[in-house]
Amino acid sequence: MNKESLKKIIDVASGREKADLRIKNCRVIDVFNREIFDSDVYIADGIIAGFGNNDFPDALEEYDAKGRFLAPGLIDSHVHIESSHLSPMEFSKEVVPHGTTTIIADPHEICNVCGLDGFDYMLEATENIALQVFLQFPSCVPATPYENAGAVLKAPEIQSRIDNDRVKGLGELMDFIGVCRAKDTVLDKIMVAKKAGKLIDGHSPALFGTDLDAYSAAGIRDDHECSTVKELKDRIRRGIYVLLREGTVCRDLLNLLPGVSESNYRFCLFCTDDRQAASLVHDGHIDNNIRLALSAGFDPLKTICMATINAAECFGLSDRGAVAPGRRADLVLFDSFEDFKADTVWIGGRMSAENGQYLAEDPHVKPEGVIGKMNVKDFSIERLKLRLDNNSVNTIELIPHSVVTKRGEARVSLDKQGFWIRDDQDIVKIAVVERHKGTGNVGLGLLQGFGLNGGAVATSVAHDSHNIIVVGDNDRDMETAVLRLIEMGGGMAIAKNGKVLDSLEHEIAGLMTDRNGEWVAERISTLDRIARQELCINDSADPFMTPCFMALPVIPDIKITDMGLFDVKEFKYLSVSRT
Repeated sequence: MNKESLKKIIDVASGREKADLRIKNCRVIDVFNREIFDSDVYIADGIIAGFGNNDFPDALEEYDAKGRFLAPGLIDSHVHIESSHLSPMEFSKEVVPHGTTTIIADPHEICNVCGLDGFDYMLEATENIALQVFLQFPSCVPATPYENAGAVLKAPEIQSRIDNDRVKGLGELMDFIGVCRAKDTVLDKIMVAKKAGKLIDGHSPALFGTDLDAYSAAGIRDDHECSTVKELKDRIRRGIYVLLREGTVCRDLLNLLPGVSESNYRFCLFCTDDRQAASLVHDGHIDNNIRLALSAGFDPLKTICMATINAAECFGLSDRGAVAPGRRADLVLFDSFEDFKADTVWIGGRMSAENGQYLAEDPHVKPEGVIGKMNVKDFSIERLKLRLDNNSVNTIELIPHSVVTKRGEARVSLDKQGFWIRDDQDIVKIAVVERHKGTGNVGLGLLQGFGLNGGAVATSVAHDSHNIIVVGDNDRDMETAVLRLIEMGGGMAIAKNGKVLDSLEHEIAGLMTDRNGEWVAERISTLDRIARQELCINDSADPFMTPCFMALPVIPDIKITDMGLFDVKEFKYLSVSRT
């Protein structure tokens, strides 16, 4: 803001100059006093100037709120845009009509594939869209040294981008063991953020006691991996903000809400983390978090605070988060708390959405430098064969509706050569095919509780290194699905009887597409429906989202990478055969 603009805002606030916009007849939500008052709101140069009075001159533009509620724009405190399968521009088109005006995004998905090229693409692609996007520089690329990603980003790479005004800090520190053990390479990254005066985002599932003390002592600002009230309270006790997550697969909000109280709610925020296009189109974004909290009987004004001012304060966004003079005119108009739904959305004083329609005209950024990221070598059906020492095995056992797994044990069937073959148990093969460096690696394991029968599903969206992950009950269909992904350059595929039943191309890094949200949502819904009908996947699992988290070796207990089965608790490889 320059002096001329500041003068204009003060003059409008004082009634000496016409406002650019007057939103009249509002029921304004005051997040500071936690109350509602009737007023008009005057806006100049995209900033709220004041509340005015009857003697003020007519504004250049007037909008009659007709007694509806006016709230600050909603803030998503932690999200991976890539998980929506949409480009940043298309993501903006989906979430802004739901009232979201600001997000804190960690682009570690695309950075794991494309390195700094991925980060620069996300910066450029979010620069001039209506949605206000702040980035965190990924702290764990790769997530662990026990897998191959498309890049390795260390302290020098962080240093090269951390000073950008739109980079809020260091992204989720998934290597909590490295933090707690004061590992030099991890501390180097933390120090880059500290010296730049930037924040450090947390990721510490099931971390307690002195380990949590050590993690907190490193300067962790927030954590979105809480799933229990105990975890929530333990972190708030240490001054860590807790993000109540409601994603497509990870849904912790209702579990955590009983722990949110009058005394600690200001340390609680909302986030989505990973939310598919279909979830955005059908269920919404942060407005969905609000509706869930309200349906559980949580206080309406505290709920709005968690979606706005709490997040703004956590991330040092002092220019937004409230309907107050001097704040950005990021505003949401809605009818009722009974069924929270954004009617009209302003971002920086510009109407950006109305009645569910996106009104902004965003420039398209070509995804140059982040396409064609498929470097698979020496892959064939032979690489999928799983030879076992005996029929006693370790499995990745699914926990229904969760990405947390447990170490399962079973006795399986083998052919005469000692290769695994499917029997009548709910156990199928899972494989990770390395796609970044041409190593030829194929990690093999067994997945229990997925319910698949008679085919295979595969995707190049496989957190966090995003190698190809495929689940199937026979090698022929698994090979067919993988070859389809290689041919497309990434995406999602279903195979049965040696043929591809359906597939969806993700041309941007094998993670996203430039197609619009409704089209993508419909295509993914179709793929899900086919997978369930043709392959009989369990209702408690998502046909593609569940497998894509099986390659994330920082979520307990057992996962799989391109280098093999991995024990997250012990941080070591695990043999499929039990000795």
